[in-house]
Parts: sequence; structure tokens; C-alpha cells
Amino acid sequence: MEKVFVATLGKGRGTWGHVARIIQEGDWSSVLLISNEFGKENFAPAKECNWVMINTRSGFDSIKEQIINALPEGEFFVSLISGTGKEHMALLAALKESEKEFKLVVLTGEGMKFY
Repeated sequence: MEKVFVATLGKGRGTWGHVARIIQEGDWSSVLLISNEFGKENFAPAKECNWVMINTRSGFDSIKEQIINALPEGEFFVSLISGTGKEHMALLAALKESEKEFKLVVLTGEGMKFY
């Protein structure tokens, strides 16, 4: 089964390193990043990524539907370390509405941990 890493990527560059390391160190079949134009233009991931380009001023349902339409098939691993609550809620609602099971992934001093 495909291993899909999904992350929101906010404006706070301090969290980008965390996302970049998860992308680089993980054995992902594909990577889906949810961000805006600023994120896509300025984030340089080590692997090819698919992007869901959102307008953070859009309504919640609009963002959720954009995410639903971009979700591939596979086993999902999610990071919410970057981004805003609105983006996080839209991603979680999209996964739930699409009946996609997922694990949370976080980078710690001992490596990646999954919950």
C-alpha cells in the first residue's frame, strides 16, 4: 500500500525544517503539502511533492473540499506541526469525510514517532 505523507505548511518558517526532515527521512510513496503560493515558492523539499494550493481567507468548506479532491489512495501519515488551526481542521475533516484512516507523525530527538 502507498505511504502518503500529508502536511500543512504555514507561514512560520520555524516549522518548515520539521516538515522538511520528515519528508527527507521518511519512506513515502508520495507527499501532499497543503499551503499557499508563499509556501510553494519558498519551501524546498528534498523530494517531489504534490501541492494543494489554498487561499487561507477562503471558507472552511472550500478548503476542505480542495483537500478531499487532492487525496490519493494509500495509508496516510499526517503532520500538523506547521500551519493554522483552520488548515488543520480542514485537513482532519477531509480525511474523516473521505473515511481515510491516518496516523500522526512527529519528529523527535529519537527519530520519527507515529501515533
